[in-house]
Amino acid sequence: MSTITSRLTPQTLRTLALGALSLALYILLFSYEAEVLAASTGGGWAFVVPIVIAFVFSFVHGAFTSGFWDMLGLKAKTRKEPKRWSK
Repeated sequence: MSTITSRLTPQTLRTLALGALSLALYILLFSYEAEVLAASTGGGWAFVVPIVIAFVFSFVHGAFTSGFWDMLGLKAKTRKEPKRWSK
């Protein structure tokens, strides 16, 4: 009989941590919506704020999603030869 701790592989723990971090980022973003909006409309280099936020969200959520699909055993179909443009 296996226990839950025997099934928690490093990949599973990483995926769970990234999922929790992704959830925390969304909660923080919506909780501090007014502050983020004020920081991103301040002029000067303020335009960088939403770009940085987008990159952070993209990285964390993408890594979580990748681990999630790997845990389920779903992989993208790969081709043996690269697709070439026809003439």
